[in-house]
Amino acid sequence: MKKQEEVDDLIFFVNGKKIVEKNAEPEMSLLTYLRRKLGLTGAKLGCGEGGCGACTVMVSRYFPHRQRITHFSVNACLAPVCSLHLSAVTTVEGIGSVARKLHPVQERIALAHGSQCGFCTPGMVMSMYALLRNNPTPDMTHIEDAFQGNLCRCTGYRPILEGYKTFTKEGGCCGGGGREGGCCLANGNTADVTSAPLFHRSEFLPFDPTQEVIYPPELMALSRAGSPGPLRFLGERVEWLQPSSLDQLLLLKNTNPLAKVVVGNTEVGIEVKFKNMLYPVILAPSFIPELQAIEYTEKGIVFGAACTLTCVGEELKRVVSTSPIHQTQVFQAVLEQLRWFAGLQIRNVAAVGGNIMTASPISDLNPVLQAAGCTLTLASTGGRREVQMDETFFQGYRKTAVRPQEILLSVTIPYSTEWQFVSAFKQSPRKEDDISIVTTAMSVTFTPGTCIVKEMKLSYGGMGPTTVLAKDTSSKLAGRHWGEELLEVACSSLAAEMTLDPSAPGGMVTYRRTLTLSLFYKFYLIVLQKLAQKGVSIEKLGSDCLSATDLYHTVTPTSIQVYQDVPEGQQREDVVGRPVMHLSALKQATGEAVYCDDIPLYENELYVALVTSSKAHARILSIDKSEAERMPGVVACVFAEDIPGSNATGPAVLDETVLAHDKVTCVGHIIGAVVADSQVHAQRAARAVNITYQDITPLIITIQDAIAAQSFYQPIRTLQRGALEEGFQMADHILEGEVHVGGQEHFYLESQVTLAVPRGEDGEMELFVSTQSTAKTQSLVAMALGVPANRVVVRVKRMGGGFGGKESRSTILSTVVAVCAQKLQRPVRCMLDRDEDMVVTGGRHPFYAKYKVGFQKSGKVLALDVNYYSNAGNSMDLSLSIMERALFHMENSYFIPHIRGRGFLCKTHLPSNTAFRGFGGPQGMMCTESWMNDVALELGLPAEQVRRVNLYQQGQQTPYNQVLDQPTLDRCWTECLKRSNYHQRLTALHQYNRQNRWTKRGLAIIPTKFGISFTALFLNQAGALVHIYTDGSVLLTHGGTEMGQGLHTKMVQVASRVLGVTSSKVHVSETSTSTVPNTSPTAASASSDLNGAANACEILRKRLEPYRTENPKGSWEDWVKAAYFNRVNLSANGFYKTPDLGYDFETNSGRPFNYFSYGVACSEVEVDCLTGSHKNLHTTIVMDVGHSLNPAIDIGQVEGGFLQGLGLFTLEELRYSPQGLLYSRGPGTYKIPSFGDIPSQLVVSLLRDAPNDKAIYSSKAVGEPPLFLAASVFFALKDAVVRSRVQTGLSGPCRLDSPATPERVRLACQDRFTALCPPAKPGTFQPWDVQV
Repeated sequence: MKKQEEVDDLIFFVNGKKIVEKNAEPEMSLLTYLRRKLGLTGAKLGCGEGGCGACTVMVSRYFPHRQRITHFSVNACLAPVCSLHLSAVTTVEGIGSVARKLHPVQERIALAHGSQCGFCTPGMVMSMYALLRNNPTPDMTHIEDAFQGNLCRCTGYRPILEGYKTFTKEGGCCGGGGREGGCCLANGNTADVTSAPLFHRSEFLPFDPTQEVIYPPELMALSRAGSPGPLRFLGERVEWLQPSSLDQLLLLKNTNPLAKVVVGNTEVGIEVKFKNMLYPVILAPSFIPELQAIEYTEKGIVFGAACTLTCVGEELKRVVSTSPIHQTQVFQAVLEQLRWFAGLQIRNVAAVGGNIMTASPISDLNPVLQAAGCTLTLASTGGRREVQMDETFFQGYRKTAVRPQEILLSVTIPYSTEWQFVSAFKQSPRKEDDISIVTTAMSVTFTPGTCIVKEMKLSYGGMGPTTVLAKDTSSKLAGRHWGEELLEVACSSLAAEMTLDPSAPGGMVTYRRTLTLSLFYKFYLIVLQKLAQKGVSIEKLGSDCLSATDLYHTVTPTSIQVYQDVPEGQQREDVVGRPVMHLSALKQATGEAVYCDDIPLYENELYVALVTSSKAHARILSIDKSEAERMPGVVACVFAEDIPGSNATGPAVLDETVLAHDKVTCVGHIIGAVVADSQVHAQRAARAVNITYQDITPLIITIQDAIAAQSFYQPIRTLQRGALEEGFQMADHILEGEVHVGGQEHFYLESQVTLAVPRGEDGEMELFVSTQSTAKTQSLVAMALGVPANRVVVRVKRMGGGFGGKESRSTILSTVVAVCAQKLQRPVRCMLDRDEDMVVTGGRHPFYAKYKVGFQKSGKVLALDVNYYSNAGNSMDLSLSIMERALFHMENSYFIPHIRGRGFLCKTHLPSNTAFRGFGGPQGMMCTESWMNDVALELGLPAEQVRRVNLYQQGQQTPYNQVLDQPTLDRCWTECLKRSNYHQRLTALHQYNRQNRWTKRGLAIIPTKFGISFTALFLNQAGALVHIYTDGSVLLTHGGTEMGQGLHTKMVQVASRVLGVTSSKVHVSETSTSTVPNTSPTAASASSDLNGAANACEILRKRLEPYRTENPKGSWEDWVKAAYFNRVNLSANGFYKTPDLGYDFETNSGRPFNYFSYGVACSEVEVDCLTGSHKNLHTTIVMDVGHSLNPAIDIGQVEGGFLQGLGLFTLEELRYSPQGLLYSRGPGTYKIPSFGDIPSQLVVSLLRDAPNDKAIYSSKAVGEPPLFLAASVFFALKDAVVRSRVQTGLSGPCRLDSPATPERVRLACQDRFTALCPPAKPGTFQPWDVQV
């Protein structure tokens, strides 16, 4: 190897350009190199752990031993730049641009309306591009596999798939134009579908795979010249050694026994970034042929340890397709696990050896390899040895039998024998790209020709600190006949052997124990079937059990979108009501759209890292910053005493601090900041700040803690109408209950980010911020700096998602960054890492509700008394307004004569919870539907009937005495029943459930009524500033911000109509406090209503009217010039305030809302009662959006909101320790919906002929109202659970909290297996996590 002082040049290509890096830094990721060194900002940082796909690029490499070029997608955030020697990297900028020429992959996602906020779009584009480079005519399964590692929070995924379906052999939607084999619109499941398609395939650029960028010839020559020889790269803390032969590797490992061997960096990268591990020496063996080799022996297939999981999968698929079935049982089990192993970007680089050596207790593959008895070949300078992957291999948490000087050379996966059956199962919260809760592989070998067990191996992951073999159970089953008696023994034995401490890390102890039995039962049934197929005499297997053995298969979703076309005769130039593409979509698809962190670095710019509390409630005794100040690159440490203005802050009440001073009140409380010359230096130094605490009691984490301590913010709101006691006296039945609705992380793909630039005089400062609230950011920054607001300018170009999370909580970062910039008089930037963002910013309020409801035998509800408790966190933030909206929606869509709701804001030691799409409405309505469901169960009536009989009618009053004018609930309900084929679906469901014991289907139809307006009266105002320039171009500025919801697009459509010009003449540059002051946050779904009605364009149109009249045949430009030469002001300021609003809680009078948006959804699910997993089979949504300004954008909002709600109610779970520490801090542990969560059939219909006279051009708000309709999936799940419980003799109401995770669903489906795993008694142990 090289001498100590010698380092090599790193040579690779980016978008065809040769890069020679003379000082390669081993700790630098490819993403950082692209963005900071090369200025290629198309790839985005979404999570930093390879879980979201926003950073996806394509890497191409020539492998001499295979003599072919391989193209593969990778996560640039995990790929060390040093791993790319002799590779070609292609980024989104390298395949096309708006300025040059679009690539069809970029164009189609944009034209198909698959880009909203656009932050995930470059990653989507590159995943698809990499697929097409390998397979120019894929099918939908290839596309679905390619996107397993990509997340989107905006679109609901459907339009992305629709756009890219056009590349497949099947082609995309024909738009009702007809096709051989039938049109998807003619499935008999919709009525009078006459809408034009949202996009036209004929407009797409043709795709010609022969025209792609060629592999750089120079790189090909370098690669063919043979192994590049040993390489050495030396960084600030880490040495990267890349040997070129096995002997060199073994010598290096002998010299550096603690060195990490890295292939894909998918585990070490996580440890370094999130666990603060430091590995001074990295060994990278990717150029060593023996570690990439694949050999066939009599026993099985030998894979080199550096073979990627993709490579292993491809080879096993080939063998399975050409070999006898009995020989490939193990291979099929491995393939089943690989189907759901991480995302494709990870599988493309992660090595099979790395998976084994990581020794994760929840590894997907290790149980299969252990149960199959795989052989591992280990090598060192002392020679080679073979070890079995048996119970002695994993010796402790992440410890193996491999010695420090040894490396794993290869793994032999054996052929199975004729009477051996092998299955593997993985249970995780989400099917795609998720870590296991429990994973298992089971192998049984029978005495030939019989059902007598000869040998059995049961291997489990997730049931202890290592992968474990259930040896006791296996030995008890040997010699037994495969039948009911064996099953009884196995379950009893497993329940005794597979135990977990009630406080075990990971929690879910009862569920995990139950899964060991449930998954064995699945294996038992599968083996029974296989024995029967071999002609062995076995116990009869009931046909109703067969569905339990089905492997999960994805179904390519089909969808229909129905909307009202523009009226005949509308001019072509008038784009209002047309499905216009999002104005930034093409730029977003090419990576040219500029987000806050894409702004080029300023000269002299510095980076901030936050110093945050590790305690939830403590006094700060001392802060030692001395070590941090000595670290490389550090410029300053900033604490409360450095704030020049006020340290008090808060969006509504000044009850927060910019920087904590004497005490902290949550984990993640910002105490200070370290400013350094780079992000990595700032973050390292921030970790070195040593803070001494003294705990303060009481520690209040959960709602139940707050209730016990009576820890509430004031006021406690009450909303009451009617005579409550009288209502209960008239009722035939009274039901009491409770429900908990969990919180939700916003998971905007672009985390919180601020760039502050001091202007050097008069205390002026310019801030580029990802925020929904420019005015609030301006005022709070000015307070912290001690300057008037007129010295602070806040600018927002676009956000990579917001959802309410950037309405108020963005200011906690902006104020700190501004203080640092002011102190140092230099530009300062900070973009929070995903884990920081999730810890610091808070999310949707968890709610707990206790209710008492009185109702008649008919199901008619007469009286309701409900108490809501929200977990507000450590400050008020917007919690009061959120609770008020929950109370305003406590009856959802139902008329209840006698009603009282009370709202309690729990003061706890969690980060302050905040606005989130729906703003308390979904939590309030979820409680409503919970008791409505229980009423139906109590009476034994169909839930659909009970809901229908209680629906609001025209002229009825809400609990806050607002008369409903023209409610469209009935119309939405009727159309939803019809479009979903509800009654036929229900009949088929009953038949399915009769025929299947272990899978059950559920069906639910749910309405929503959502009030539109800010509940704070003063916020219902908006301004606009419009300039017309002498060339006829129009610059439009308004008070709203663009976060993907298409607000700018809609405003351009409105301006275009008012001014009578083509939309191409109108441009929106940004939102800025220097153009439109005192703006309301872009929130409450009201931004189109408010900003669209700010009448600046109307004023200008009137000013130009005389010139139109004077010269009717003239052009727009003629009229503008004539006005200009006549000294007419071509700039106008517009303003709007919503009329007739205002509500008083004390008197319960006034109008809190301008109007209501209505919708109804019907969903059907299929639940696996043994695991709690489910499939979303069908959803029909009918949404009243008035006359849509832009059907494509509105349908996108409906679908995106629905899928976000699906996450809220069925999947997303925030998990906190009893000490207030958030465990779920990134996509690895917090799961938002992915492509596989789309309903297999999705119908979205915008209600026709429903004009709204209270908003611009008869439209209605659409951002928040659809989210709650995902409750239809929750209640379909509950319906399936109830139907399962009936089979075990359980009936009547049952509690199911939200989210309805697989754990909750499984434990609610009580049966013989759950009975063997009773939960530990509360109070006898310290739980790992708590329900906050």
